[in-house]
Amino acid sequence: MTEDRFTRQGDLVPRDRIAELACTVIGVGAIGRQVAIQLASIGIPKLRLIDFDIVEPTNVTTQGYLHGDFGTSKVEASGAHIRLMDPAIQVLTIHGRYRPSTYVDPVVFCCVDSITAREAIWRTVAPRCRFWCDGRMLGETIRILTVADEFGRSDYSKSLFPQSEAQTGSCTSRSTIYAASIAAGFMVHQFTRWLREISVDSDISVNLLASELV
Repeated sequence: MTEDRFTRQGDLVPRDRIAELACTVIGVGAIGRQVAIQLASIGIPKLRLIDFDIVEPTNVTTQGYLHGDFGTSKVEASGAHIRLMDPAIQVLTIHGRYRPSTYVDPVVFCCVDSITAREAIWRTVAPRCRFWCDGRMLGETIRILTVADEFGRSDYSKSLFPQSEAQTGSCTSRSTIYAASIAAGFMVHQFTRWLREISVDSDISVNLLASELV
C-alpha cells in the first residue's frame, strides 16, 4: 500500500534517488511550509525543519496553518502535519534561528524573509550542500533561484545584493497562500528536475498579476 501512493508520479519523481536523500527547509513560513508539505507528498523520507517563529492568526490565511496551531512553533505544527500525511517520514524540527553550526542535509530549501539572512546562510551552507533552492516572494511577484553545480554558485552569489536595495516590504507584509503555493511548486519542480538529471533553471521570475514568466 505504501508504494502504491507513488504510482502516478513514478515517471516524474525517481524513487531510487529520492529514497536516498534528506532535505532541510530553512524557514517554514509562507513558502517554506508549502515546500515541506510538497516534499513530504512526493516521498522524501527525511526532513529537517528550521524556524524560530510561532503560529499567529494571520498565518492561517497566508501560510496554511490550522486554527489549533495558534501559539505552537511553526516547525512543530508543520512536523505534526507531515506525520499525519505519512508517519514513516522522519521529521526533525529545530525551533530556533539557523546558526553556522547547524547541520544541514545535502538538499537545502531556503525560505527566509531577508537578503541579509540568505547571505549569512548561504555563506556557511554553500560548501556543504549539493542542491540549493531559494524562494523569494513579495505580493504576487515570485523569484526562484537554484544552485545545482559549481557554475550556479557564482551566479547565485550575485543575487545577494545589500538589504537596502531590496524592494520595500516583505513576505509577511504582502502575502497570499496561492502565491506561496506556486512559489513552492516551482522550487520542488527544480528539485525533481535535479533528481532526473535534467538541467535546472537557475533563475525564474514570475509576476502573477502581469501573467509573466521569465
